[in-house]
Amino acid sequence: MSQILITGGAGFIGSHVAEYYARKGEHVIVLDNLSREKLLGKSEKNAEYNWNYLKQYKNISLIRGDIRDLELLAETCRNVDIIIHAAAQTAVTTSLTDPWSDFSVNALGSFNLLEAVRKAKIKPVIIYCSTNKVYGENVNKIGVVQEESRYRFEDRYEKGIPETFDIDLCEHTPYGCSKLTGDLYMQDYARLYGLKVGVFRMSCIYGTRQFGVEDQGWFAWFAIATVLNKPITIYGDGKQVRDVLYITDLIEAYDAFIKRDLPHGVFNMGGGPQKTLSLLECLDLLEGITGKRSPLKFSDWRPSDQKVYISDISKAKEGLNWNPRIEPKEGAGKLVDWIDKNRKIFK
Repeated sequence: MSQILITGGAGFIGSHVAEYYARKGEHVIVLDNLSREKLLGKSEKNAEYNWNYLKQYKNISLIRGDIRDLELLAETCRNVDIIIHAAAQTAVTTSLTDPWSDFSVNALGSFNLLEAVRKAKIKPVIIYCSTNKVYGENVNKIGVVQEESRYRFEDRYEKGIPETFDIDLCEHTPYGCSKLTGDLYMQDYARLYGLKVGVFRMSCIYGTRQFGVEDQGWFAWFAIATVLNKPITIYGDGKQVRDVLYITDLIEAYDAFIKRDLPHGVFNMGGGPQKTLSLLECLDLLEGITGKRSPLKFSDWRPSDQKVYISDISKAKEGLNWNPRIEPKEGAGKLVDWIDKNRKIFK
């Protein structure tokens, strides 16, 4: 039995990872401060939903604590074999209004984790949940072609953004900077101290038990709004495109890295060019599933919004022997069904 620590384990991604390994019989430790209410404006009911959901598993230990607490991290990391570091401030908009909290959670919190691991006797495998926002405004320097319902990259980037894409000399937003700080420290500690670290720069991850809001988790937010007949605001023209990845496919990539004989690696992680949606296409997809369409209005583009972001997942496919399997229609159907069955938690 492995000991697995999941920081941010009551969040969307963290809770799914916790459940995945609990079902395999591993001992899982979930560390979370349940701060989503403060950082994202979500209700306390939403913040605690996954926390309470995980209580059904006897092999999951729940610790309410903060990754900015180095002493707590050192104690918690002492005897673990695997760490999935999912704790984060996740919204670009929040980072603009409260950059200190964004930095202290994403940059300092990640550094604390690495220091705790460096000083531990057992050196665990680490998965770091990074983001496509580390590439910043450089993505918007790529030429795009406008089509009827979407933008697309010029042909040179038809496979998407590779891990070697430039991160320099551009705007990132505080969120992009803080996540990139953690990303680089993870890579450097892997080389300096012989740690096995997988950095996953994620695009749009979606699935059940995701409390998407307008500022973060857009796919889930569109689904929630559609099911509950809430209005949706699109910032820009709605033709912006993202590759989308269902949560179970993401976890399989994590698990593949943990099991393979790789010292460390950086992987762009999303659905890739075969699993993409524009915002307008997503609304069409949800209407096809639900028979409904939310009231819609348009507003100005938001700072650093990317017209197109698609992950080049070639490295993950080859290095991890991994492929995303869930099509957007199937994944959206699962998400809609969960929202419909749990309407009361959104009120």
